[in-house]
Amino acid sequence: MLLRTYDDQVCSIARALEVVGERWSLLIVRDALLGLSRFEQFQDSLGIARNVLANRLAQLVRAGVFERVRYQQHPERFDYRLTPVGHRLFVPVLALMQWGDEHLAGPLGPPRVARHTVCGGELRAGLTCQQCQLPVPAHQVKVV
Repeated sequence: MLLRTYDDQVCSIARALEVVGERWSLLIVRDALLGLSRFEQFQDSLGIARNVLANRLAQLVRAGVFERVRYQQHPERFDYRLTPVGHRLFVPVLALMQWGDEHLAGPLGPPRVARHTVCGGELRAGLTCQQCQLPVPAHQVKVV
């Protein structure tokens, strides 16, 4: 979470960073996209302090990225499931992963590859024109 808010700015990037811009938050989302849903699973995967994890999960629930679903009553325990809003973070998370693979991967190369479950092909995050349906390189984009 950023230390200040950007209510006075008309910027969707700043608003998105208010929700997922803190590193633990984005790593929690990454783990959920990989199939984790329980507090202990997130804690084991990330090595994060319990209080920090509880705080980040609560913020992500308030933002509508996750929903809490009780799976046990005594003691009360919850799954943290991605909402449709949370699932929409897949493309930016994949793009960030691929950027890291391209520019920051270690000597063993990328640790993970996204594959299409139907044909097994590698998936790449990218830009597609909604009009002509062609892939668009970044240098051909104008933000208006």
